[in-house]
Amino acid sequence: MTVLHCTRVCLLGLATGFVWWSLAATAAASIVYLDSDRSSAEFGVRVMWMFEVEGRFDKVEGLVNVDRFHNRAAVDVRVDAATVQMDDPKREDWVRSAEFFDVDRYPQIRFVSDPFPLQRLERGGDLAGTLTVRGIAKPIRFTLLPALCDTPAYGCAVEAEGFIHRSAFGMRSKRALLSDKVRLRFSMYAVAAATRLDR
Repeated sequence: MTVLHCTRVCLLGLATGFVWWSLAATAAASIVYLDSDRSSAEFGVRVMWMFEVEGRFDKVEGLVNVDRFHNRAAVDVRVDAATVQMDDPKREDWVRSAEFFDVDRYPQIRFVSDPFPLQRLERGGDLAGTLTVRGIAKPIRFTLLPALCDTPAYGCAVEAEGFIHRSAFGMRSKRALLSDKVRLRFSMYAVAAATRLDR
């Protein structure tokens, strides 16, 4: 075999190997979309430190970037703040107003996580990232709850909960009446797929 022929064969082999590696890497990385019909977000805040008032957002969209090659994922969740539902229409109007979520100027609440191990979807654990409310972005750490089924995000929700201080996001009204601490909870389902996120 001549040196020139060997060079061509070697280069062809390297090129073929690169193509297969690229295809494998592409297959290992995928995007899973959240099921907006089943996913939701909730909040709770104490009034006069005695009882909790709750609300729910009915339109939650987003995606999960799954990197199976590195065994990790990252979520990007977007909440339509105007879809808040409460037990009192007057309260709904108030939390939509400029005093609270100011939905006319800031219609979206967004959480973008840092990458986390896929197994955490099943076992639970920390979920760090950035939360943006009223156009203000702050680092936050949620807790992923352990899954209640063998197919998290499909057979049961992936649930994350945590707390924020509303004053950190420009919500400073009625401090004597309303607690500054707000409980947040996300319940996330994925659009139906054939494989588990954590496998």
